[in-house]
Amino acid sequence: MRFESKANCPLDGFKPCRQHECAWFMQIRGTDPNTGKEVDEWGCSMAWIPTLLIENSQQQRSTGAAVESFRNEMVKSNEVSQRVLMETIGVSRPVQTMILENK
Repeated sequence: MRFESKANCPLDGFKPCRQHECAWFMQIRGTDPNTGKEVDEWGCSMAWIPTLLIENSQQQRSTGAAVESFRNEMVKSNEVSQRVLMETIGVSRPVQTMILENK
């Protein structure tokens, strides 16, 4: 069930919406983060806030996952670099393992 609210402006004493005469009336194109359906609609910026906040949260989770993945790759790379450095200066394998595991 889709809820259709009255087009009354909360910024103008709940008078009828001026639509294209208002700077806050804008077009949104993209994918609805709740349904995955394509969206191409005009509406009040205030009415779009919940949808945009949901989309923003999804993007932040995606960014967090990418940063964590990058961090894990950097940790692996640093361990390899440390082993190469210790091998170069002549540190034995048992000592290398002890150093790297007791960080």
